[in-house]
Amino acid sequence: MTIEGIWSYPPQCRHTAGQELTGYVVEAIDGTIGHVDRQADESGMRHLVVDTGVWVFGKSLLVPVGVVSGVDTEAQKITVVCTREEVRSAPRFRTDRETQDPEYLSRVGSYYQSLPPREPA
Repeated sequence: MTIEGIWSYPPQCRHTAGQELTGYVVEAIDGTIGHVDRQADESGMRHLVVDTGVWVFGKSLLVPVGVVSGVDTEAQKITVVCTREEVRSAPRFRTDRETQDPEYLSRVGSYYQSLPPREPA
């Protein structure tokens, strides 16, 4: 996957772009991560900000949409091709200002791009 690809929905989820996903539960391949607090769907660097609740001590995480493997609108659930530990180990998200910081977004994109490739569930 190219670095640009990490910021775009994969082919099986292209219909998701522009859809309101706030509140959807986010599931890793080994369990729940949290729920979508907000999303950025403008072209370029699409991502989800996921509220982890108590799992990571109330932190939020930035997840590029390129790791989304499925969206179930009936169950309001998003699945990603990462483990919980991989998501937790991503560059730390602190403030919304980082969503406008090209250096931070580049680090996040490079991190997720470096993860082992997995087939969507």
